[in-house]
Amino acid sequence: MKSVYIHIPFCKSICSYCDFCKVFYYPKWSHEYLVKLKEEIEDQYNGEKVKSIYIGGGTPSVLSLSEIKFLMSLISVFHLIDDYEFTFECNLEDIKPELLEVLKNGGVNRLSIGIQSFQKENLKILGREHDFADALEKMKFIRNYGFSNVNLDLIYAIPGETLKDLKEDLKLFLKLKPDHISTYSLMIEPHTILSYEHFASINEEQDLGMYELVCKTLKKAGFTHYEVSNFAKKKKESIHNLTYWNNEEYYGFGLSASGYLEQIRYTNTRNLSQYLRGDYHGVEEILSKQDIMDNELMLGLRKLEGVNKKRFEEKYHIKMEDAYPIKPLLKNGDLKQKGDYIFIAPDKLYVMNEILLKMI
Repeated sequence: MKSVYIHIPFCKSICSYCDFCKVFYYPKWSHEYLVKLKEEIEDQYNGEKVKSIYIGGGTPSVLSLSEIKFLMSLISVFHLIDDYEFTFECNLEDIKPELLEVLKNGGVNRLSIGIQSFQKENLKILGREHDFADALEKMKFIRNYGFSNVNLDLIYAIPGETLKDLKEDLKLFLKLKPDHISTYSLMIEPHTILSYEHFASINEEQDLGMYELVCKTLKKAGFTHYEVSNFAKKKKESIHNLTYWNNEEYYGFGLSASGYLEQIRYTNTRNLSQYLRGDYHGVEEILSKQDIMDNELMLGLRKLEGVNKKRFEEKYHIKMEDAYPIKPLLKNGDLKQKGDYIFIAPDKLYVMNEILLKMI
């Protein structure tokens, strides 16, 4: 089985922190884009069973209703399994009954909403405009339309943010009763508005304090911390994102989309004009067995349960401890073992990159 990611690069406005591939929404471009997206899917999809679809961006919900209906029609080409997961990213301000009806009729069964924060100063820095009352109303719409799997995105470690601010955000997020929360420590990336305006990241000690507050608060609220940055209610873990973390294969369609198929990782062009000409190819990398094994660990150890040693040996015909310095890392406490699973000690997740460097 495969998973499918589809990228919609259009936005009404550009958020200050965003370094994803995006352009301003313009109907002439969006129409042409969807036509080329259809061509790419028909050309590249090989007919496998599909367990998850994720439509992200950009802002997919910025498209007109007729464009979203067309986008939904493209999905019919995929051979979906019975219990598939189909996620659609939305901005809060775009959520209206008409949109929800089109998505529901199109087979979408999971929504991901980029709220990020409710604190006025945070929203000003992030370039966003919404409030809690609006979010509460929109969540009622969503539940009334039968969506029982909703993710909310939370950004923390914003310049000037305090623990008190983050506590208030967590309190308000929980009042919305989401099924899943994805959390992101703000990274000020090159070529974003925040970098051009010379904002600086908060110090690591503050960042760690905020991460620990997030983990403690969400665990207390009944969420399972199943991946470094992701928290889910029972049986609401993201099937699509687990595809990435389990190092499984997936298609990437659309501008800048990445995919992983038959030992090849590829990324489509980020050039809209090139894509609209039908030339969507970007870069490809043929992975060696060692590359794939490294990815298995780097991605798999993001999960709290870690990587299964037996499955690793069955997959690569080598014991994990013969390929990597597992034993010394178990001895010094960087890694833990429970049954057949090797995982990073929960109190060391914040420094997981340092541990991975010791391994690979």
